[in-house]
Amino acid sequence: MNPNTESLNKSDIPAAVAEQAVSWLIEMQSGSLDPRRQQAWQLWLNSYPEHQRAWAHIQRVNQRLSGLSSPLAHAAINAPKSSGRRQALKLLLLLGAGSAVGWGLREQAVLQPLLADFHNGIGQRRKIALADGSQLHLNTASAVDVRFDGQQRLIKLLQGEILLTVADDPRPLRVSTAEGSIRSTGSGSRFDVRQRDGRTQVALFNGTLQLSPERSPGPGLQLQASQQVSFGRQSWDAISALDANSGAWADGMLVAAHMRLQDFLTELSRYRRGHLDCDAKVADLLISGSYPLADSERILDLLEVALPVRVKRFTRYWVTVEARV
Repeated sequence: MNPNTESLNKSDIPAAVAEQAVSWLIEMQSGSLDPRRQQAWQLWLNSYPEHQRAWAHIQRVNQRLSGLSSPLAHAAINAPKSSGRRQALKLLLLLGAGSAVGWGLREQAVLQPLLADFHNGIGQRRKIALADGSQLHLNTASAVDVRFDGQQRLIKLLQGEILLTVADDPRPLRVSTAEGSIRSTGSGSRFDVRQRDGRTQVALFNGTLQLSPERSPGPGLQLQASQQVSFGRQSWDAISALDANSGAWADGMLVAAHMRLQDFLTELSRYRRGHLDCDAKVADLLISGSYPLADSERILDLLEVALPVRVKRFTRYWVTVEARV
């Protein structure tokens, strides 16, 4: 196999890095970078090998767009300054500009969240009234398909996180994820479901749930009110009590109770574009408090008040938290 072709077919570029590469490409195509922005781009490029790989890849993808028959490629070409082009380029970067033969299946897998019944972008949150009277909160960068018929109520979580309040209905309600399924065994159940790092995390506030990992034999696991658990396709972790931040996002809050700074920033990064990280020297600092998710920049400013740190902004999309000198 030609090594260049092989590199084009790689799909292991992290989504956040893909978004950063696309952002830089769009900015460059919109006009010349001033010296400060040029320096920021160079700093981003040289920071990690995966940035260099992503940048080389997105340039190759951009050059090949005109030669692809994919509708996604046409979207990237025909909307040079729109958010549609940004999304198309990001998807193309993640997929790779391979042969047209593979486009159908590969686009179907990656585009599935974008074509879902309900889909939120980064930083968006909303409440949805379902046909049966259930209430569904959809979190940032999340997508679901909803399938209700005469026999069942099925919600397929394609990515991200939902908080669901189940209405009274004789039909069973089931939430399906990549790792298995969650079945509500009674009306009035209220629970949060999140897909993260190949795991499904469930937090139950009211009611009871039956959890069934995809490849686990036996009846599965029953979850009671005020409990939470994480499971994969074959097994589940130990059940624990709800933590302070469970479901707080539905009220627009990020709640920390002696949370590690690294974990806090990982949560916050879900609601903003770009790179957000901290130096290893401050990663284990503990933070507590309730923070409105509507203004992540304000949250970063408050970190400098609450902790002995400083927030270093190379650009709006590249932020690092360091020890205060």
